[in-house]
Amino acid sequence: MGSRPRIAVHDFSGHPFQLQLSRALASRGYDVLHLHCASYTSGKGNTAGSSDDPATFELDHIDLGEAFARYQFRKRRTQERRYADMAIERLRRFRPDVIISCNVPLLAHRRIQRWAQASGIAFVFWHQDFYGTAMREAVRARLPVIGSAVGSWFEHVERDLLATSDAIVGISDDFAARHRRWGIDPAKTTIIENWAPLDELPPRPRVNEWSEHHGLSATTNLLYSGTLGMKHNPKLLVELAAAFRSQPDVRVVVISEGQGGDWLAEQREVEHLSNLVLLPYQPYGALPQVLASGDVLLAILEPSAAAYSVPSKVLTYHCAQRAMLCAMPSTNLAARITTREGSGLVVDVDDVDGFVNAARHLVDDPQRRAAMGDSARRYAERTFDIEAITDRFLGVVEQAVDSAHRTTQHVRTP
Repeated sequence: MGSRPRIAVHDFSGHPFQLQLSRALASRGYDVLHLHCASYTSGKGNTAGSSDDPATFELDHIDLGEAFARYQFRKRRTQERRYADMAIERLRRFRPDVIISCNVPLLAHRRIQRWAQASGIAFVFWHQDFYGTAMREAVRARLPVIGSAVGSWFEHVERDLLATSDAIVGISDDFAARHRRWGIDPAKTTIIENWAPLDELPPRPRVNEWSEHHGLSATTNLLYSGTLGMKHNPKLLVELAAAFRSQPDVRVVVISEGQGGDWLAEQREVEHLSNLVLLPYQPYGALPQVLASGDVLLAILEPSAAAYSVPSKVLTYHCAQRAMLCAMPSTNLAARITTREGSGLVVDVDDVDGFVNAARHLVDDPQRRAAMGDSARRYAERTFDIEAITDRFLGVVEQAVDSAHRTTQHVRTP
């Protein structure tokens, strides 16, 4: 590859494993800028920096001065343009040779990609979600008359982003299959499954400082941590709390913010669910203790999202050495991993009775929970090898830089 390229990892969400990749690249001597959006509400990784960070690692963020309007399409469109312009200015100062970009809203993503191409910068689309498909379904629901046309346009934007990227990282074979159906050159796509930063998420004792502080040390806790958005069904958590209403020693603990969390707060009052504990996102440093406080860790994914989303919380849960209960289609990669590894139970997201009954079985069987937790941690230790993952990403970086170079040479050739 010649001289080492300067690498910008642009993860809009600020999630933990993307940050781990950036630090791993920098630890090998690459100049790395990690850029995220501080205005986006989500469970974030170590975005504060650390004294152990490599000297070649830069950590920065874009702050819009207001919360990102995830569910307000008109305001969101304006924010995406402004965000893209601010991100481009920061990237321009860093002068990357390659950008690895993920979780970026489509309009901002397109604007940044076009700038990169015009500047001769290689562009890797780390494809975490089929956002165009998700947006199409959301717009159709909100705008019945013109929603289909508008939604299809979002999908077209995403397809064009993929087609014009120098390289693509997909997170499951399901992504590669969709890419092929969309006519994307299969040679562009490398499948690298998501992971969780194993060393940052060690198992912790069930009774710990966090569980004591929140009064959760003496109860059996069914715990959900993470986003509750369009891809999720928070009604299941209400049904679960209602089912255990008569068991005061069982708590349903939800750590989230935003639309789903607000709806749960309303339902808790309406249904008088004193056993439904709602908390905001917790500091990343507390996450090992937070997850250790759960006896069963919960994940939910709607059927419409199964083909284009792999909930990373399930991978994080595997690090915690706790049993899982997943309500999602069995075909989803996270569900397949959980079933294959024996690290939890998977039920259909529409099967409320099945979800509640599975929770009851796990609450009543601590030995089974412990065995599932052990299986989960073994899978994480066997699979989440950041050095091997970094090697694979460097292969993608080399591919992207070579592709961008060939494109530049072709454009310059008279």
